[in-house]
Amino acid sequence: MAEQGRSELPRPPRRIPGWAVENTDPPPALGPRTTLEPRRRAAADEGPGEPLPPKFRWRFVWPLVVFVLVLGAAAGWLVRADSLSLDTEDVLAKAGPAVVRVLATTCEGTGQASGVLMPGGVVLTAVSAIREPISIAIVTQDGKVRRAVVRGSNANGVAVLAMAGKADKPTASLAAKLPDGSADRALVGYELNGDQVARRLGTADEPGKLTEIVDAAALGAPEVDNRGRVIGLLTGPTIATSRIAGLDELRPYAEGRGTLTPEKLGNCRARGPQSPVEPELAVANTPLAGEVREILGQYLDTLNRHDFVGMQSTYSDVLRARSDPAEDAKKHATSYAFQPVVESVTTAGGDNNADARLSFTVLFSPNSNGANGHTCGRLWIRYHLVREQQGLRIDGASTEKNTAGCDTD
Repeated sequence: MAEQGRSELPRPPRRIPGWAVENTDPPPALGPRTTLEPRRRAAADEGPGEPLPPKFRWRFVWPLVVFVLVLGAAAGWLVRADSLSLDTEDVLAKAGPAVVRVLATTCEGTGQASGVLMPGGVVLTAVSAIREPISIAIVTQDGKVRRAVVRGSNANGVAVLAMAGKADKPTASLAAKLPDGSADRALVGYELNGDQVARRLGTADEPGKLTEIVDAAALGAPEVDNRGRVIGLLTGPTIATSRIAGLDELRPYAEGRGTLTPEKLGNCRARGPQSPVEPELAVANTPLAGEVREILGQYLDTLNRHDFVGMQSTYSDVLRARSDPAEDAKKHATSYAFQPVVESVTTAGGDNNADARLSFTVLFSPNSNGANGHTCGRLWIRYHLVREQQGLRIDGASTEKNTAGCDTD
């Protein structure tokens, strides 16, 4: 008998003939073989069904299961976050070609806005930019200028224009529905300096403050989703008092079904937008070219403001003596100049005088002298400038080329 407190020694495994494992035939002539018989577990230790592999351990499997579940949830979150996010460069590339610049001569001189071109030559913009218009031009992203007429407006400040000319420009599309309230949105429009930009607006749940995002030229700009589809339009008299006209409100006008109120046409000496213009330099930016650009920019600013008395300050003493502000007002009663380009600058005579060639598009009333029913044209004018009062002044000008009309390219 084993001593108290000690278990008896383990029993050795029972040896059985090796051939008995396979069959009950007698052993072969080579002699007996033996093998070890594994000890059988008690029936109570065995679980239901097939026994698990010898090395299977649940404690190693559960962390793997949890990891897969977490990874799947994270992947779903990333997919959703990507669908709600917005890249402004991508949106600008998708929506920008259909966003246009709206310029107009109006009785109030407010005619600078953005707009969006829809199929059929329909342009949606803000009515505040084209109140009492004399003439309206649309500038597409590629710099082409087209004439436009007002079809009408609604009570919420949405104006509908019809663009003249060939229907060969990219157009926008309306979204089928509004995006998720937590999805990013953007505004694609123009700035006062003429640059096209895309600005993030935040979300419908947490919108950004427009006065900190865009300037006045963005009125009429489309609000778009992350795929560049139109979901709204910025309207209102100012950015501070603006609102977004929603998708359902825009859809009838984009499809030509909405009811419009005719816009009263201007009966005045209309002015163009009052923001400053800065000629582009197509020549080397030398000190002389910089002076030429500055004085010609001042001349165009006074022209657009219809400040014909102030225009005299850009003239030389000789030109001022033979000019008359009233005559200038008569010649440029409805003129508005934009897209100016200084194409050449050369020195002329002593005292570092200069000759310069300037091209620009001018918007005017179709009833103006020499307009011949057109609303705009491209001019190429050569200016002779002399140095007076420590700066260059315009001493004379002659038109080298005049391309009338902007109905087609």
